[in-house]
Amino acid sequence: MIHTMQDVQFNQILPQFKIEGTIETVKPLGNGLINDTYQVITQEKDKPNYVLQRINDAIFTNVDLLQHNIALVTNHIRKKLEKQGETDVDRKVLQFVETMDGKNYFLDAEHRYWRMMIFIPNAQTFETVDTKYSYLAGVAFGDFEQMLTDLPEEPGDTIPDFHNMEFRMKQLREVVKADPVGRVEGVKDILAIFERDAERMCQAERLHREGKLPRRICHCDTKVNNMMFDANDGHFLLVIDLDTVMPSLFFSDYGDFLRSAANTTAEDDPNMDNVHFNVEIFKAFTKGYVESAGKFLTPLEIELLPYAVELFPFMQSVRFMWDYLSGDHYWKCKYPTHNLDRSRNQLKLYEEVCKHEQMMKDYIATLPIPTN
Repeated sequence: MIHTMQDVQFNQILPQFKIEGTIETVKPLGNGLINDTYQVITQEKDKPNYVLQRINDAIFTNVDLLQHNIALVTNHIRKKLEKQGETDVDRKVLQFVETMDGKNYFLDAEHRYWRMMIFIPNAQTFETVDTKYSYLAGVAFGDFEQMLTDLPEEPGDTIPDFHNMEFRMKQLREVVKADPVGRVEGVKDILAIFERDAERMCQAERLHREGKLPRRICHCDTKVNNMMFDANDGHFLLVIDLDTVMPSLFFSDYGDFLRSAANTTAEDDPNMDNVHFNVEIFKAFTKGYVESAGKFLTPLEIELLPYAVELFPFMQSVRFMWDYLSGDHYWKCKYPTHNLDRSRNQLKLYEEVCKHEQMMKDYIATLPIPTN
């Protein structure tokens, strides 16, 4: 018997997967904002527990591609760990459960997509953003990228143009021209800053077209709570939440982590006096990232690390402004100027980061660049 308020739903979904053991209960797991996640607990101590997720196909519209990418990445990492003689492979890479027809997701009668993973025992995540976990995040996400440098097949784009600054400026200019809800007049000061700095902020795409910046396989959602640690000894185990793993410029993992972690306040804090750049978080994450990713980054990529830190708050400010001028359709808003406050917040962070550009360059110059 599955003891849950949603017996009918789960009793229809769970038998579609090749589960070992007798299911005892299903309960909500975690606090993710995108997918609905549940822990499936079995009665037998010698059988695994599971994680069941409903995939948000409003965001990930091509679920077949999404799951193909994840299988490609996890299989590659598993083979590498096994070749290295790793003895705890099952806790160092996600393992998905097949459906009865051999797929890695299930589409139910209500057109909802589901997938299942084996629950990793004695593991935990942290929400803490301090220098210790920022350093560990730098090492972990750099190692993750390095593991995928020889992926035999390039994953597809689960969210096309996700971190493409040229595309984000194109979106903004289109909505400014249309002004569908009549908000442009009140934000011309911010729009002028965007246009002033747009050419410099779009240099990454130009460098890629010129063949100077390669696309990497990136995680594209680098947060502290997307890492799991051993609950007993605290050692790092694995990177999780692989939905956005796709080709991107390396900025996607390095710059986006610091956009959120190195802001001294929440991204929607309306008090701009609270927005500052946390230099110690920058140093800790950068040290860890260069230690691992420095093995494969080109000299130009390392030179552009400070630019990456500037790029992501600028890009996010543009995206929040685009949504504000569009009528607040993308992000949930608690009040009419919520997106405007978010945009101003991120623009202030961008300006604060730019003030530290020389400091960032000087610090990175002190870091030893590892070799393979």
